[in-house]
Amino acid sequence: MSKTKIWVALICLLLVFYMVVMMQRAVLLLGDTDWVAKLLGVSYFVIPLVAAWALISEVRFGAATEKMANILDAEGGLPEDNLPRTPGGRIVRAAADAEFEKYKAEAEAAPEDWRSWFRLSCAYDASGDRKRARKAMRDAIVLFRKA
Repeated sequence: MSKTKIWVALICLLLVFYMVVMMQRAVLLLGDTDWVAKLLGVSYFVIPLVAAWALISEVRFGAATEKMANILDAEGGLPEDNLPRTPGGRIVRAAADAEFEKYKAEAEAAPEDWRSWFRLSCAYDASGDRKRARKAMRDAIVLFRKA
């Protein structure tokens, strides 16, 4: 098991512990006679539900991304990490932006291929656009599940 998976498991366990404590507090507050306490109890009940949804969504996202990456790796289709880097280790933005155009054209040419969207997501990430990277990866996941 990789270090990343161990950290994810530990964070998940910590979040589950937090959710259990929040639910216990919610039950205690809901049992109070004061309406303000009851309102806080409802709030305390909703927060763990939102946290559980976020946790499940992120774990599913990560698992699907890892599965697709493994398939692309086996096929030799992962984008190469050959972009120049600054002395601090960051990718040179201009080089990433130039490489991005190649992956954008690939995704436009094959909009139903999850592989092209996966590579586009990697290109967005290298260019520093995390929001679009996640959107492209979500699109890749949807296409992957249809395939």
